[in-house]
Amino acid sequence: MEILIKTARTFYGIMIAGLAFQQFFYAEFRPVIFPPWPHAGVVYTICVYIVSVALVFAGLAIIFDKKAKTVSLVLGGLLLLIFCLGQIPYELMVDYYKHLGSWTTPLKEPAIAGGAFVVAGSYPVKYAATDSSLIGFLKKIIPFGAYFFCIVLALFGIEHFLYPEFCASLVPKWIPPGQLFWSYFAAVALIGSGIAIMLNIKRKLVGTLLAVMLLLWVVLLHIPRAVADPYSLKGNELSSVFEALGFSGIAYLIAKS
Repeated sequence: MEILIKTARTFYGIMIAGLAFQQFFYAEFRPVIFPPWPHAGVVYTICVYIVSVALVFAGLAIIFDKKAKTVSLVLGGLLLLIFCLGQIPYELMVDYYKHLGSWTTPLKEPAIAGGAFVVAGSYPVKYAATDSSLIGFLKKIIPFGAYFFCIVLALFGIEHFLYPEFCASLVPKWIPPGQLFWSYFAAVALIGSGIAIMLNIKRKLVGTLLAVMLLLWVVLLHIPRAVADPYSLKGNELSSVFEALGFSGIAYLIAKS
């Protein structure tokens, strides 16, 4: 079991480091990390590289278990801060879209932040984070990490009902009984999993099944799409691989929490 828990943490670390390496490659923030506010000049690029370096170190710290609890807490806090100060104002002031679909990418950030707190909470007491007022405050958020993650999952499930044709287009045609069926199946699974975990209903079973489903999406949906089209929208398909892999790890850690 400990091997699987470490593997789940590794999946999360790979997601963080992978998104950071994409930022290095394109010299731009991934939209899931920071929204595309109007920008220009070398200062923006420098900020991208500084944040990317920090994310790479955070991902590697989690993968190799080096002060991982402290790193996860700080990472979760920073991502929540960016969501509140960057993503929300952007959607309300710049993007102007009020329908749920326009929030798909921004909402991934609190899910990833929640995952960071779930990772932090997966360590036993002997891995206690360095004591300080900031870390002490962030520790208090650990119990809410799973809720951040599951609320976003449920909202994504609702999106599958609102935009079934688009979601169905992501499913390979060769998987029976059909693309639209799997779109609605995913909707029910995401909403049901999110609600069940938040209400602590069969949490271990539901979290494990959710982790397996998300990992299957990585193998059957996202990797083939990334291989077929790795550069469109500046590597969006590859980002989806990292995100689904990290979300799978989060779900398994929730199941074992």
